[in-house]
Amino acid sequence: MLPWLTGQFGNPSGAHAVARRARTAIEDARDAVAPLLGVVPREVVFTGGGTEALNLAIAGTAPYLTASDLTARDSSASDSTTSALMGSIAISAIAISAIAISAIEHDAVTNAAHAQSMRGESVVLLPVDSSGVLDLAAAELLLAQHRPRLVAVMAVNNEVGTIQPIGDLLRLTKSVGARLLVDAVQGAVWLNVAEHAAGADLICISAHKFGGPQGTGILAVREGVALNAIIHGGGQERERRSGTQNVAGLAAAFINAQKTRLALETRVRPLRDRLVDGLLASVDGAVETSPRSAKVAGNAHICIPGVESESLLILLDDGGICASAGSACASGAIHTSPVLQAMGVSQNLAEGALRLSLGATTTDDDISRALAVIPDAVARLRR
Repeated sequence: MLPWLTGQFGNPSGAHAVARRARTAIEDARDAVAPLLGVVPREVVFTGGGTEALNLAIAGTAPYLTASDLTARDSSASDSTTSALMGSIAISAIAISAIAISAIEHDAVTNAAHAQSMRGESVVLLPVDSSGVLDLAAAELLLAQHRPRLVAVMAVNNEVGTIQPIGDLLRLTKSVGARLLVDAVQGAVWLNVAEHAAGADLICISAHKFGGPQGTGILAVREGVALNAIIHGGGQERERRSGTQNVAGLAAAFINAQKTRLALETRVRPLRDRLVDGLLASVDGAVETSPRSAKVAGNAHICIPGVESESLLILLDDGGICASAGSACASGAIHTSPVLQAMGVSQNLAEGALRLSLGATTTDDDISRALAVIPDAVARLRR
């Protein structure tokens, strides 16, 4: 990454020698990451992060009606209604289909789906069980009933760390003729993405989860999936995503993450187990939110009754522990997690949710410090 951050600033879209070097670096990166996603290079779209990639996947694959289509479909509408609808087309076309998402998706998916609902699409929520794993039996019934155009599910939940059965879901998705979008942002460190998301129509990753620069990501789009740009400009990325690419990008970081993931899991899992076991033993009433057998090694999530997450996080921050209660958002505000609600966690427990993430930089000393600071912080709040 360093050459492109410290001295070589060529625009890959230019024609001169400096630009050509940057363009070569972009295409080399595309060639390198494609097999790690189980796609070919022309199916890789570089984006400005995971959120943009997910929005592009959801909005960019939507089938839209033209003004004439709408008039033909709704000829019985009153002149005033038709006029109002026709006027809205100048701002955003009106879709006629459905999207299915799991009940525990990241805000990037839920809010993008909500935006589509404002354009006429229906949104179907697929439930999860008490472990935070997709309920496949319920999903099968809902998909058969609603026959959505797109199903969006994360490979690994960003809050409780559960791994979703993507292969089983893919079979259900294809049986109703839908496309499958896999949000692999949280899973790229821990899973073989090409294997876990094999057959998915769209796959998303984000660099900041595995040591790459913030604000860079990928949407892999299988050949044959129609994709309309949602960012318009110079026509980069085969006119699928305009904007000058980040040449430093994510390729080196993603290659390293996939190469070292098994060694990382082997090292981190005992650290995570020591952390969770220690907290369960030292914090009265603490509950492990989801079984460790169903989740990735780097996630520790517990709920602590009689404690509010916001107050706990302040004390932990003072003690040098970087923790969270749920998904990170722009305001930093703490809200009761929709993920925990979907899992059926009681309000009393959900209000004391604590998420601790472990990764490549986590040490045994970090665990020791957490086991000293967290129980003390809980005791102070309870007093």
